[in-house]
Amino acid sequence: MSRTTDRRGGRDDSLRVVVVDDSPFMRGLISDLLTDAGVAVVGEAGDGAEALSVVAETRPDVVTMDVEMPGMGGLEAVERLMDETPTPVLMLSAHTAEGAEVTFEALERGAVDFFSKPGGEVSTGVSRESDRLVEAVRSVAGADLAAATRDRREREAAEGGSGATTASASAPSASTATAEVDGPLTVVIGASTGGPNAVERVMGALPMADCRVVIVQHMPEAFTSRFADRLDEASAYDVREASDGARIGSGEALVARGGSHTRIDSYRSGRLRVKLDEDDSQSVTPAADVTMRSAAEVVDGPLVGVVLTGMGADASEGIRAMADAGARTIAQSEDTCVIYGMPKRAVETGGVDEVHDLDDVAGAIVGGEA
Repeated sequence: MSRTTDRRGGRDDSLRVVVVDDSPFMRGLISDLLTDAGVAVVGEAGDGAEALSVVAETRPDVVTMDVEMPGMGGLEAVERLMDETPTPVLMLSAHTAEGAEVTFEALERGAVDFFSKPGGEVSTGVSRESDRLVEAVRSVAGADLAAATRDRREREAAEGGSGATTASASAPSASTATAEVDGPLTVVIGASTGGPNAVERVMGALPMADCRVVIVQHMPEAFTSRFADRLDEASAYDVREASDGARIGSGEALVARGGSHTRIDSYRSGRLRVKLDEDDSQSVTPAADVTMRSAAEVVDGPLVGVVLTGMGADASEGIRAMADAGARTIAQSEDTCVIYGMPKRAVETGGVDEVHDLDDVAGAIVGGEA
């Protein structure tokens, strides 16, 4: 294991980062990529236990945390870190289904976001995506930790403050409520950083109604299938990952597949048909703008657009297009966002009708203006 607390590179006003990974090669590679981008690496650790000590000593702005490590792994380290030295954490996870599952658990325990390690030749893959890594570190640094850790704190309070969480204990219960809506309702939800927990919370509380939902969460392809499974377990809706030509009707939802855009291709008799598009002209894939614009063009029934927590401007053009098409539009409040980027940009377009705290979004979707 390696422990370095000397400042490596960076400018006087740069972010200060601790890099945690059991591979000395990977620690060095990530540290070099961040340093080259002007980010100061102030410490390194080879496992979770060492990470706790290094973070307490250096007090960085961000920790990059490997998921799988010998001894104390990333999951336990995140949980301990939030108790002892709360610091924004960016998880580094394998680009696999197993990596996705553990990463979602880390997000539940308080991690802000994740960066998926590319498969194949590790050094080539990470170097190729260095800009994305640096962007992720910078976005995590601006996160609201209170919002990021709210679900965990609420679970602990419900369990008597034990601090211990399990997959079964942490899973939200699906709403058993029902609601009447004015005709077949189509909902498009866009989210990014902080979104997995926020979307799960909204879908878990969404009353069953004559409603079909399309969810665009920024994440890679290896993660969206598992994310759909989690939403299916947490909500009353039948949720699955989007596939080319997939159709959904009342009580069903699709999660946009990572690596492609999900366009609403047709709408007939209350049923949506989607088409997957690999257009690379967008800054993120999948992009909420693409799905929202297509909904505005195609859906001629009741329509709602929702923008949740996230970094960047995706969904701002889409929500404006939906508003222009007569849709109701909703943004998550700044106070409940992990990152108030996407909702802020959406509100600035003038296309948002309503702003709601996260726990009020589900009711607003089916109930109209609160």
